[in-house]
Amino acid sequence: MTEKVLIIDFGSQLTQLIARRIRETGVYCEIISYNNTDNALKKFNPRAIILSGGPSSIVIAETPRAPNWVFESGVPVLGICYGYQTMIAQLGGEVKCGCTGEFGRTNLDIIASSPLFEGVWQTGNIHQVWMSHSDLVTRLPDGFDVIAVSPGTPFAAVAHRKRSLYGVQFHPEAVHTIGGAKILANFVNRIAGLKSDWSMEHFRHNAVLSVRAKIGNKRVICGLSGGIDSSVVALLLHEAVGTQLICIFIDNGLLRLDEPTEIVSLFREHFNIPLIHVKAAPMFLTALSGVTDPEQKRKIIGRLFVEIFEDEASKLGGVEFLAQGTLHPDVIESISSSCKMSATIKSHHNVGGLPERMKLKLVEPLRELFKDEVRTLGRELGLPEHFVDRHPFPGPGLAIRIPGKITTEKIDILRHADFIYLDEIRKAGLYNKIWQAFAVLLPVKTVGVMGDERTYQHVCALRA
Repeated sequence: MTEKVLIIDFGSQLTQLIARRIRETGVYCEIISYNNTDNALKKFNPRAIILSGGPSSIVIAETPRAPNWVFESGVPVLGICYGYQTMIAQLGGEVKCGCTGEFGRTNLDIIASSPLFEGVWQTGNIHQVWMSHSDLVTRLPDGFDVIAVSPGTPFAAVAHRKRSLYGVQFHPEAVHTIGGAKILANFVNRIAGLKSDWSMEHFRHNAVLSVRAKIGNKRVICGLSGGIDSSVVALLLHEAVGTQLICIFIDNGLLRLDEPTEIVSLFREHFNIPLIHVKAAPMFLTALSGVTDPEQKRKIIGRLFVEIFEDEASKLGGVEFLAQGTLHPDVIESISSSCKMSATIKSHHNVGGLPERMKLKLVEPLRELFKDEVRTLGRELGLPEHFVDRHPFPGPGLAIRIPGKITTEKIDILRHADFIYLDEIRKAGLYNKIWQAFAVLLPVKTVGVMGDERTYQHVCALRA
């Protein structure tokens, strides 16, 4: 893989969407945080650079800046929103704050032709874009020309043709910007001259070779949950190193209806992957007995999972590697200390990492991919479609969908209710149109009628 686009993230909510748009063109890209760029030029050797938007104000001295090597590298650069403003300020232009700004859908007037707009927007036409800014570029550095304006932004899009530096105040990655994806494609294909030759087949081939080179003839373990990430990791590693891979599936008694049987059947019998099935439901239910606090539930499940996994791994002997389903968003979040909320969100879905005392070397073959790309890779590896498109399921499982005390009876009720709900959604042809749907067993009861008798039963909430 020789041609890469590097995206420097200044904290925008849309940065990952920029990466998705670039990869949709068949060009490979990666995101790094603005505070992690020291060795990026040497490490990535990018053929083009994109500076993302962000929540900061460029006129405040302590706010983020792009490293100087970005503008000295000689590669094409596209600045978006805040990334555009910092480029202008760092190259000698002027940005002022306290302006009215523009937010939401805005009309953009194309006043000059540019390869950035080629085949998308014509000079003299008005087009809808998505704006979100309060600071304003008020003076351009030498060599820059205005190529588009909006009612509140006299320098809405600019270009330095000689140096291939481009800046847009609007967000081309947002769906509200009509033709925005094509603008990003123009930047990487026309301006940077990159080929659209990155594919999942290409990734699979390189990932298998990389895993083989890293693991050699050693053994590797993988915690298999049945989710898309761990399932794809297991299949990829099995293709790379065969029976050197051992999967450990811990059945905590909090999974969906018939899920343990399905997982064991698919991976052990269909794919012939060595699989240790730990039936640990009694241990988890005993530990959760009487616990009502949802965070405490997560911690208990996480602790038990680690203890059981560590115990099973120690029985194997000779294992040197641990495979994990780390994705590119996980990598971005782990190096971006500015986003504290991500840790809270991740604690909702995951049950905790494995202890350092296990002293295993990590293998993370999916760390360059986004979730939908993992699904594409799953299809490439032969994972059944109902596994590929399965809705996300949190690590703590049904435990966090039962507010209050957890009992075997409640788990059984919720498990069947959840199955019926999802089955009806599938029958209606809606499952793949919904990102997530699930049932929650509420800690209250209500009166109803069953047949000719009054009943007093649990309340189940359905969410989609």
